[in-house]
Amino acid sequence: MRVFVAGPRAVGSLNKNVTDVLARIIEKKLTVLLGDAAGVDRLVQKYFSDANYPDVFVYASNGKPRNNLGEWPICKVEVPDNVRGFNFYAQKDIKMAKDADNGFMIWNGKSKGTLNNIINLVNQNKKVVIYLIPLKRIICIDKLESVKKMVDFLGPVACSLYEELCPQNTSGNVYEDSFEQMSLSDIFG
Repeated sequence: MRVFVAGPRAVGSLNKNVTDVLARIIEKKLTVLLGDAAGVDRLVQKYFSDANYPDVFVYASNGKPRNNLGEWPICKVEVPDNVRGFNFYAQKDIKMAKDADNGFMIWNGKSKGTLNNIINLVNQNKKVVIYLIPLKRIICIDKLESVKKMVDFLGPVACSLYEELCPQNTSGNVYEDSFEQMSLSDIFG
C-alpha cells in the first residue's frame, strides 16, 4: 500500500500525534510517497531518514529534488516550461495523489496546496488521514462532503481556499464538530 504524506511549508516541527501516525506507517511497512519541499516534506523525510526507513519515494518537479535526506529514489514529474508558481508544484502533488492508495496530510487550515491534495485524493475515492493543526486532532475522511464540513468548521480562511479549489461544491454550510470519520485502521489496516 502506498501512502502520500504531505503538508505545508510553514510547519516547523512534527508533534507526537503526527509521529505516531508515521510510526504506524513504518510498522505496517507501507510505501511512502513524499514531496521535496521545505516544511512538512523535509520534516517527514528527516523522520524516515532517522528511522532508516527504506520504502520511500521522493517526487520532484522535472526530477530536481530540493530535499532528499534519505537519498531515496526520485520520481521525476515532468512540468512544462511555461507552468509557474502554485501550478508548477501542484503537478507533482497531482501525480503523488494518483500514484497513492491513500493519504496522510498535516494541515494548518491555511495551506492551499495541502487542501488541494486532500481534495485530489477524495475525488479519486481514496481515504485520507488528516492531522488538523488548529484542532490538534486527527480525522479520517473519504468524501468531498466531509472535506466541506471540515473547512466550514475551520472558518473563513479554509472556506475561501475550498471555494477557490472547488467552486462547484460550495453550496450550503455545515457548522458542526462532527466529520464522517473512519479509524486509522480503516485506512492503514
